[in-house]
Amino acid sequence: MNEAQDLFSLLRQSSDVDPVAIDAIKRTIAEGDDRELCRINVPAFASKHGLDEERAIGAFLHAARVGIFDVSWNVLCPGCGGVLDTNATLKTVQKDEYTCALCASGYSPTLDEMVEVTFTVSPRIRRIAAHNPHELPAIEYFRQIYWASGVDLPEGDDFAKTMEEISLEDIELAPGEKAVLTVQLPPEFIIVFEPVTHSVQFIDVKGEPTKERRSLSLVFDRDHVQSQTLEMQPGPLRISLENRTDTRVLPTVFIAGQGLHDLLGRRQPFLTAKRLLTNQTFRDLYRTDTLDINQRLKITSLTFLFTDLRGSTALYERVGDLSAFDLVRAHFQVLHEIVAAEAGAVVKTIGDAVMATFATPDRAIAAALRMRDAMRALNDESGREDLLLKIGIHSGPCIAVSMNERQDYFGQTVNIASRVQNLANAQAIFATRAVVDDNLTADLLRRKALKPEPHEVSLRGIEREIAVYTIP
Repeated sequence: MNEAQDLFSLLRQSSDVDPVAIDAIKRTIAEGDDRELCRINVPAFASKHGLDEERAIGAFLHAARVGIFDVSWNVLCPGCGGVLDTNATLKTVQKDEYTCALCASGYSPTLDEMVEVTFTVSPRIRRIAAHNPHELPAIEYFRQIYWASGVDLPEGDDFAKTMEEISLEDIELAPGEKAVLTVQLPPEFIIVFEPVTHSVQFIDVKGEPTKERRSLSLVFDRDHVQSQTLEMQPGPLRISLENRTDTRVLPTVFIAGQGLHDLLGRRQPFLTAKRLLTNQTFRDLYRTDTLDINQRLKITSLTFLFTDLRGSTALYERVGDLSAFDLVRAHFQVLHEIVAAEAGAVVKTIGDAVMATFATPDRAIAAALRMRDAMRALNDESGREDLLLKIGIHSGPCIAVSMNERQDYFGQTVNIASRVQNLANAQAIFATRAVVDDNLTADLLRRKALKPEPHEVSLRGIEREIAVYTIP
């Protein structure tokens, strides 16, 4: 307990960590149930405790950095919400495709919705049951280990009741153990699923009921995870089970009906890898410890904002090196603060230019509008139009990479965003149709009574003309 107190004292010394979030974390560690401290969903935690999401994410990141939490990067099945792979760092997400046996589908991992980031209390701070997952009761293994934090499972005993309603039988088998289950097959689609090895057997039960008892043998190992779908008539079935792994297994016979569909259809927001990579606190704390040099991870949609100062060379000539440097430094500080406040992150600065990312287009537009106002305020202070900011915004797919010992991005979306910024005039905001047509962006512009002005442009290296809008 003394170590925990020391780490929380260290955490409070950081001026940019929300003390209210720290109090909520400390209270949950002291008083919460074990399951509340396993794979914490930060947006859900923030909602429960009335916290700002971005400040809560920052608090958890700082807490993980000092050793209060262990971070987990979990590859998810977008269909059932199951965790297909768990990683202590994003660097080990290396496969080109992950297969979900339960959904009988393969998925190429993207950082948008297929990789969640969760936080589990360190065993140095508090021991919880999930630190030994193979000792958890079967129902808690499903709840805490198999299903991701974005699946909104029923609370407390309601989850146990739901599991009872959607399953016929379940059993726990120790390593090397054999057992037999006898079930009465209803005229439904049946799934025999084992969550530790992710093994599955589908049974399509249809036709006339029979009293004849059929037999089925299932062996659980690490290699054979899926069998061809069987067809059977309703009636008795004897299932022989054998565990050939070195851990216990938890085969469960599910009814793939409306109850299971309703359970897995309940979803809630969770912290995606994409959102974390566009978080300024994360980039500051984990500068060189994000991606491996050879990794190429896909993002379905990310918004890029580029800025540049117009006439900065003339500025140095006009006001002198020292004054110009102070002005440019002040402009960088303001831009960094605005990007962070709008849930974005500065990827890099190039000369007098800034490259930033945002999880959604509306946050980029909100940041751009604030940047324009901030530059006007700085110019008003100096009494001269010294800081003339050009801004370009585009949204689309990209690849997260590691370049020059920094987490960076690559792809045509990045190129287009940069070239859109080059089109902009002083104090102008240029955005593409992908940004302006976003529903949240449209609502934001409508509230501010801003009507984008469209025009078709040609960009170097882009074959087709694209629609670019000026934000007045």
